[in-house]
Amino acid sequence: MAPEDERIALFLDYENLAIGARDGLGVSPFDFGPVADALAERGRVVTRRAYADWSSFDEDRRLLARAQVELIEIPQRIGGSRKNAADIKMAVDAIELAYEREFVTTFAIGTGDSDFTPLMHKLREMDKRVIGIGVQSSTSKLLPAACDEFLFYDRLPGVEGRPVPPKTSRRRPAAATATLAAEPVPVEPEPVAAPAAEETTAGGSDTDVTAVVTSTLAGLARATDGPVRASTLKRAILRKDPTFDEGDQGFRGFGELLRHLEGRGVLALAPGTAAGDPEVSFPEDTSAEDEAFALFATTVRDLEASAGAPPQLSGLKDQMRKRDPGFSEKRYGFNGFLSFARAARARDLVTMDWDEGRGDYQLSVY
Repeated sequence: MAPEDERIALFLDYENLAIGARDGLGVSPFDFGPVADALAERGRVVTRRAYADWSSFDEDRRLLARAQVELIEIPQRIGGSRKNAADIKMAVDAIELAYEREFVTTFAIGTGDSDFTPLMHKLREMDKRVIGIGVQSSTSKLLPAACDEFLFYDRLPGVEGRPVPPKTSRRRPAAATATLAAEPVPVEPEPVAAPAAEETTAGGSDTDVTAVVTSTLAGLARATDGPVRASTLKRAILRKDPTFDEGDQGFRGFGELLRHLEGRGVLALAPGTAAGDPEVSFPEDTSAEDEAFALFATTVRDLEASAGAPPQLSGLKDQMRKRDPGFSEKRYGFNGFLSFARAARARDLVTMDWDEGRGDYQLSVY
C-alpha cells in the first residue's frame, strides 16, 4: 500500500439510504457498487459496516454480503426507539474505531440524517477526514457543511434511476423511521439508458479499457487538487476491480496502455516528479469532445424535426449510438449521460426543461 493512500472506514445508516434511494430515485434494492467505486477512487477501504434491522432487507443483505460489508443487526423495536438504537450504535462504533485504529485517516458516513452531525464534527476534531454520502432528496441541509466532502448518491457514476426534479422535489424528513414495505416498489422508466455491458467491465475490448481508465481518471481529478499520477490511477482502478490486468488488453505494462491511449488522443501524459510515473490528464485538444457535442445537438435537432416535438432525454443515448456506435460520455470524463447533457446545455447547445407529466427532461436546440 502506498503511504499516501487514505485508509477509509465506511459506516452506513442503511435504512436511511435504502428508503431515500427508493423514494427519491426509484432504486430498489439499494445499489452499493457506485459507493464502493467512489470510495476506491479516494483511498483504501479497510472497514465496511452497515446498520439496519435486516429482516426488512433480505435481498439487500445478500448483495451487501457479496460486497464484503459487515452487517450490524439492530433488532426490531417499536417506533423511534429502533432508529435511535441504530444511530447510537453506529456513532459509538465509529468513535471507538477512531480511537483504536489510528491508521484510519478517513471516515465515510452514509446517511441523510442530521442526527449524525455531532459525530461528523467530533471525528473532524480528532483530525479525521469525513466524507458524507446521502441521497439528495432525503439529506438534511445540515450534513454537507459538517463534512470535508459530501457525495450525493444520485450523482455517482453508475447510479441509474429516475431524475428528481431540481426545483419541485419534496424533501423527506431526514430521520427515516419507516420500514420498507413487503411488496416491491415499481421502478419508473429510467430517463437515461443504462450503459452497455461492455462499458462497465475491465476486461474485453479496447473500448472497455478506455471507459475504465477515463472514468477513473475523471473521478480522481474531481477528488484531488493536484495532478493525477499514473501509479495513483492504477491503484484506483485496482480498488474498483482487483481483477484488472492491462495484459488482458495486449499491453505489457500500464505505462504502455497509457501511451496507447495518449496516441489516440484520449489522455495526455506529462513528466512527473518520479521517473516512470507520469502525470495523467485529459488532453487540452477538445476536437473529439466537440464532435461528440455536435452529434448530441444534431441528434436532438433531427428527432425534434421528425416528431414535431422536443425529444425526451430517455432513449437519446441509444439514438446517438445508432449514428456513432462507439459513443460513450465516459470517454470525455463525464459521470453519466445526464451529466453530458447538462454540459451540452451549459455550452448553449440545447435547452433542458423538466416535464412533470412524463417524468423526464425534454430537450430542444437553440
